[in-house]
Amino acid sequence: MMAAAAREPDIRPGQSTELLKELHILTREGRLNQDSRRKLKQVYHLHQFIDQLLAELPASDHGPSIADHGAGKSYLGFILYDLSLKPMGKGTVFGIETRPELVARSRELAARLGFDRMAFLNISAAEAASEQGLPERIDLVTALHACDTATDDAIAFGLRKQARAMALVPCCQAEVAGQLRRNKALSLSRTPLAELWRHPLHTREVGGQLTNVLRCLYLEANGYQVTVTELVGWEHSLKNELILARRTGQRKRSAAERLRALLAEFGLQELEPVRFPGLAPL
Repeated sequence: MMAAAAREPDIRPGQSTELLKELHILTREGRLNQDSRRKLKQVYHLHQFIDQLLAELPASDHGPSIADHGAGKSYLGFILYDLSLKPMGKGTVFGIETRPELVARSRELAARLGFDRMAFLNISAAEAASEQGLPERIDLVTALHACDTATDDAIAFGLRKQARAMALVPCCQAEVAGQLRRNKALSLSRTPLAELWRHPLHTREVGGQLTNVLRCLYLEANGYQVTVTELVGWEHSLKNELILARRTGQRKRSAAERLRALLAEFGLQELEPVRFPGLAPL
């Protein structure tokens, strides 16, 4: 079986074929079908972005620390460990997940594969910032398809832990859309911009787009340089926005001002203390 997997041209040298089988990328015979080949290319594409962030971190004896929020089956965490941390011989991945059965499965798999610098915590992203079992500082925060406000919780965690970098792929941003929906009648009487979210489908789309714009401004206001790009082609996923943030330490007052202006324009001021605390005072 191992020899068959080694002949697959898309499998990288030294990559764990057992891991790829557990993630259902390889068949039990060590083969790739067309579906899994496309899936693997997507994983490599995301890994390329994150590996660049890891390469930019200052060298240390203990290696990088990575917190993977909304880890699920820890698909991303295992791939990062296998392709980046294992070759380094140092560094730790912390998988943060609320479903105990997935945490147990990930712990068992890591033990079986000898991935001994992986730890899995059965807590929410919101609880993780004060979790004693995590380091005071984290180098890289990831959140792949963390649903709705879990991405905001991952950002709050990253700010609390002074993360050097964040890689976020938001999903199902419903909170802002809900606020727009509740205030729709007032907004329509106040500004023609409300036509952008008068229809339910547009409410959802505008809400999701606005959510990510506000998140980017919040990161900039807190001292991060932000890049927004596509994760994969739109034919693979509609939840395709990848937010990359690098800590510069230079807080941007102008970003805080723009964030507040957008909240006021869309009637979302009540979100500031909940989702965007600690902005520079007016």
